[in-house]
Amino acid sequence: MELPNDLYYSKEHTWVRIDNETATIGITEFAQKELGEIVYVDLPNTNHSFKQDEVFGSVEAIKTVSDLFMPLSGEVTEINEQLLREPTLVNSNPFDKGWMIKIEIEDLKETENLLTAEQYAQLNN
Repeated sequence: MELPNDLYYSKEHTWVRIDNETATIGITEFAQKELGEIVYVDLPNTNHSFKQDEVFGSVEAIKTVSDLFMPLSGEVTEINEQLLREPTLVNSNPFDKGWMIKIEIEDLKETENLLTAEQYAQLNN
């Protein structure tokens, strides 16, 4: 299972890439494998704010729908429009082209509630 070391992870199987005050968020390789082929992604509008652990969208696979939980509080600044047309990018490239949203981070201290790659791997073994 691919787990880039430069990312944070949540117990709800989202990953977070931090760049100054911006976070890019997606779901992990583990999550996409558990879901199977993703056929639809429901993402929020930009300028919408969410608190940590709040539902911010959903992914629909052939046999199930799964909520997406916000790993950090913040305001959505960008969504990956390409996923709306090609949701399978989440399966084929979850850590790059399969990213979901970008947010302006409200409180960087919330990263203390997230996991390192090593901690996430231990949780999912």
